[in-house]
Amino acid sequence: MKTKKLTAGLIVNDLLLAVLAFICIYPFLNVLAYSVSGYNAVLSGRVTFYPIDFNIDAYRQILGKTQIWMAMKNTVIITVAGTALSLVLTILASFSLSRKDLPGRSFFTAFILFTMYFSGGMIPTFLTVKSLGLFDTVFALFVPQSINVFNFIVMRTFFKNIPESLEEAARIDGASYMKVLNKIILPLSVPIIATMGLFYAVGYWNTYFDALIYIQKPELYTLQLRLRSLLFGEELNNSNANAEGIGTQVMSQSLKMATVAVSTIPILIVYPWLQKYFVKGVMVGSVKG
Repeated sequence: MKTKKLTAGLIVNDLLLAVLAFICIYPFLNVLAYSVSGYNAVLSGRVTFYPIDFNIDAYRQILGKTQIWMAMKNTVIITVAGTALSLVLTILASFSLSRKDLPGRSFFTAFILFTMYFSGGMIPTFLTVKSLGLFDTVFALFVPQSINVFNFIVMRTFFKNIPESLEEAARIDGASYMKVLNKIILPLSVPIIATMGLFYAVGYWNTYFDALIYIQKPELYTLQLRLRSLLFGEELNNSNANAEGIGTQVMSQSLKMATVAVSTIPILIVYPWLQKYFVKGVMVGSVKG
């Protein structure tokens, strides 16, 4: 009887997980299906999670727009530079404040945690960015928010759980703190670094609100801002749809969905490479201690 109940429970659990997984993935499948479906299928509302009358004209138009490629380039630059800067600063801050012999460690940690609950607000932040000369530059999108306090806490907890004996042995051999960090701590911290890198990269890739506030030059638009222009119809008048009237609206819908797919797929490709580190990094960095 126990085995039957257990088997039934596992079946129900698997079915529920399958339903939840489908609910989560259905919007993305719907976007992909719309982006590669024919005009008549889109117009009649027959498209669900699989394409009808396969058509890639929308992707041809999207990938033919120089604005999209410029926005993609800007987003890649911001993501790479921002992730690198954030990881360097987060690692240095986390490692320093995880050392028990650092004077004022509790004060600096509390000072950083304070910013997690209270901030200066949008207007003071905007004035600060403008006074620093970062307004309307790509630096405004990753320099002011280069350290995430939550990521700092997780990484600091991870560093605190690395055996102190390893560091003490290196210190006895004359190693400096930077050498300890480079030769001992970082090689042992690949899971947490990969996880935090993924967090930062996804955040920078999806940068929208900061770009909307700090960027005015169209040539500096991020992919998300360019997507917004398409979704609100600011650039649809430039589309090369063959049909007019309703046909143009159908092509516009396909263009919107194709743009969403183009902006989503690149960051999804990163996940499989970092998946093996993700769970281990988060669990070790947040549960222990």
